[in-house]
Order: sequence, then structure tokens, then C-alpha cells
Amino acid sequence: MTTPDQKLQERLLLSRAAPGDRLMLPDAVLLAALDGSRVLTPNERRALQDSPLTLRRFRQLSLERRSERATGGGSAPHAANDPVWRGSHGMLRAASSAAVLDELVTDDGYWQLHFLPGQGPAGAGWQIILKLDGDAPFAARLLREQPMLRVVDGGGAILLQGRLDADGECERAWPFDTAPMAHFQLYGARFAVEPVAC
Repeated sequence: MTTPDQKLQERLLLSRAAPGDRLMLPDAVLLAALDGSRVLTPNERRALQDSPLTLRRFRQLSLERRSERATGGGSAPHAANDPVWRGSHGMLRAASSAAVLDELVTDDGYWQLHFLPGQGPAGAGWQIILKLDGDAPFAARLLREQPMLRVVDGGGAILLQGRLDADGECERAWPFDTAPMAHFQLYGARFAVEPVAC
């Protein structure tokens, strides 16, 4: 329930002007924040607060989403604790400075990448395992529907593609000649877990 004070504060925030203001965040990021599949980073929250235009877009997307739910529009209905997931992002942290990389976690904490070293030189024989956190709000839905998923690096190359097993895991051979740590450093230290579009 919104109080008159909250409404007034919202109106003041949305109506203020900022010189040179522009949309600071893409719709995909705002929608992911709305459905809970991704938490805004501190920099993204600051960008949202400092940009009235981005705040208005965020509010518009929120209203459209609420309206779709109320009218039963959009895709098949799902439980509030079983939201649609559109993707998760992460990066190699500065603290991960060991020569051997054994784990990465997405920013939202819902996905882990585990790396099992092989016996061969450089990247030869490595395995990559994608693991879904069972407490993720969309875990039940993904385990039930088993969509095709992929993990991509900062350059867009596919590191792993497949479906989760009953334990919420997917394992594949590491597809590159370089070991995981060196590979991520070459491609912006970023990665993403995302559904494969049908």
C-alpha cells in the first residue's frame, strides 16, 4: 500500500530534471531486477537513482508487468516464487588471482561454474560444470522445464551448452586450448549464463 508521502516522494523523484539525462540502463537489466533474476549492482543502483529518465522507464516497465499479471496477459502464469529467468552475469574477481581457477559465481549468486583440471598441458582435459543454486527463485521452474542453457564468455564464445540434470548441474569438456583463468583474462573477465533462444 502506498502512503500519500510515498506517492509525493515518487512524483518528485520522477519529475525532476537532470542536465544531459539519458537512459542509463537497458530494459533487459531493469526487467531482470523486476523479476528477481538479477540484483542491480551498486553502480547500476546509483545510475538509476541519478537518472530521472531511467527511473521513469523502470516505473513504466513495472506498471506494464503488473498490468500483464492482473489481466493474465503474456506467457503462461507462474507462481510468485517461481519467476521467469532471463540470464545471470558474473566476472572474474580481482581476488581470484590464484594460478588455477576452480570456481566462479554469478553476481546474483544463483549459478556457480566449477572447473576440474585435466592432466594435459594448458587447457587440455579440463571440465566445466554449471551448477544451479537450489534456493534460486526460478530453480523449480528450470528443473521442471529443462530449457537449453549456455555459458558464454565476455567475447560471446560458448563455454558450455546443455540442459540441467536432476541435481541442477550440467557438465562438459572445457572447449579451449588455454586454461580457464587465462581464457577469462583474455575476454574481459566476464561471463554470462543464459537461456538459449528457441
